[in-house]
Amino acid sequence: MQFEPKIKNYKQKVEDSFKLQKFMDFIGAKLVKVEPGFCEIHLPYNENLTQQNGYFHAGIISALADNAAGYASLSLMEEDSSVLSVEFKLNLTSPGIGDLLIARANVLKSGRTLSICRSDVFAVKNGVEKLCAASQATLIQVKKE
Repeated sequence: MQFEPKIKNYKQKVEDSFKLQKFMDFIGAKLVKVEPGFCEIHLPYNENLTQQNGYFHAGIISALADNAAGYASLSLMEEDSSVLSVEFKLNLTSPGIGDLLIARANVLKSGRTLSICRSDVFAVKNGVEKLCAASQATLIQVKKE
C-alpha cells in the first residue's frame, strides 16, 4: 500500500525515537530502512540473545517484530506524537537459527488514533532468509505532553 506521511521529516522522527530505545541499543539492533508505513530492523547474532539450543530467543524475535511495527506506524503519525503497542499477536513459524535477524513491518491501516501493522521476522543463515515469525499489532498514537 502507498501511504503519505503527515510530516516531511518522518524519517528523522523515527530515527530519533529509535535512538532513545535503550533496549534496542543494548541488544545491538540497527534501524536499517524507514519509508512511509514501512520499517526494517536488523540484529546480528549474539550468543547472549539465545535460548538453550543456541537459537535467537523468542523474546528477542518478538521485540524486533514489535519495534518494527511501532516504527512503521510512527512514520505516518503527527509531529507531536509517540507510539505505543496496545495489542500484539506473534506466531513463531521456525526456530531463529542464523547469523542475523531481519524484522520488516508494513502498516495495513493507519487511522486517526490506531494503526494495524504486520511484521515478519526472518532468520538469515548462509545468505538465505527464512521466516521465523509473523505478527500483527495494533498501535496507538500518543500525543506528547
